Amino acid sequence: MFMKILPLIFVSIPLFAILCVSFSEENPTDRRVLVLLDDFAIKSSHSIFFKSLESRGLDLDFKLADDPKLALQRYGRYLYDAAILFAPTVDRFGGSIDAASLLEFVDSGHDLILAADASASEFIRDIAVECGVDFDEDPAALVIDHTSYAVSETAGDHTLIAGDDFIQSDAILGSKRIEAPVLFKGVGHSVNPANNLVVKVLSASAAAYSANPNSKFTNPPTLTGSAISLVSVVQAKNNARILISGSLGMFSNRFFQSGVQKAGSSTKHEKCGNEQFVTELSKWVFHERGHLKAVNVRHHEVGEVNEPSMYRIKDDLEYSVEIYEWSGTSWEPYVTDDLQLQFYMMSPYVLKTMSTDQKGLYYTSFKVPDVYGVFQFKVEYQRLGYTSLSLSKQIPVRPYRHNEYERFIPAAYPY
Repeated sequence: MFMKILPLIFVSIPLFAILCVSFSEENPTDRRVLVLLDDFAIKSSHSIFFKSLESRGLDLDFKLADDPKLALQRYGRYLYDAAILFAPTVDRFGGSIDAASLLEFVDSGHDLILAADASASEFIRDIAVECGVDFDEDPAALVIDHTSYAVSETAGDHTLIAGDDFIQSDAILGSKRIEAPVLFKGVGHSVNPANNLVVKVLSASAAAYSANPNSKFTNPPTLTGSAISLVSVVQAKNNARILISGSLGMFSNRFFQSGVQKAGSSTKHEKCGNEQFVTELSKWVFHERGHLKAVNVRHHEVGEVNEPSMYRIKDDLEYSVEIYEWSGTSWEPYVTDDLQLQFYMMSPYVLKTMSTDQKGLYYTSFKVPDVYGVFQFKVEYQRLGYTSLSLSKQIPVRPYRHNEYERFIPAAYPY
């Protein structure tokens, strides 16, 4: 009997270890990443990018996109923290993964990197649409730029873009400036300006347009100028992060190791900005930067320590909270000057900008308004590149009791 049970035990141990890998508030960086490929040759042609991820502690699981054994979850629990789709030509995923399950994976708070190119299938384009971006409808279209192209040996080839119109955000691209342009050859996409969850990270120049480079125009291009996004990111309301690129080659070893000279510029860079750009961007996507947490939320009357069950109108009170940012290895104090507290009932009765000790602690004090009811302490913090914070704590406010009013009425003094 024991010998029959023993093999089952050994089979269960690695499965349990896999299922235990999950998102942790104490260590929010993604750890186990599913990498779906068109061909295993991409694993070697893009090895520098993959090795940079592994050097930062990520565990990459490489699979063909049409592998019949593919699965994102087992027994109701996700096997991965994030996914990378380097399979632009795939028409459908293998196994139990489909477009709906992949989007549900993101909706549950997991992260995604999607890279397409001119050969992108309708399946990949539809996933991108669900994430908030629209690739050019023409399947043969490429981004063309006659002013911001990379000088190359192929005369007249203006589809190799030297992009340097980066988003200005240290949270997304890091504090170190990207000096060299990024090489990009692929398909452009548009972003709905009304959707504030999608942000263009690398935009085309004002002279760019999207069209088939091998045919004459029959109609004006639908995508033109800086409205063309080359690389975009999405941060969902649940703080899941998505990176969408119209160029799979942007992540390749060949581009990483190439020099670049932008047309019209005399400066020739020995190395293009692709490696720095992609590395910093992947740190953001996998929550190695820009991830905030709030702890030790406290409120009490001035001079007291314990939180009361309710306040009285016109009480003087203090509120404090500690906010930290994940640096990739540890939690560091987050310092800003625009964190605000609302004392809220249907609308804010008090709105205060909080002070900070520059070590992560934010605090303020105010007088409870002369209105009784059920109030909330609210902190809503949403900034570009950072996970959103939404703190809410309910507290009732009562009026004076009959024996708490002043015993002497000043108006009666003359009498």
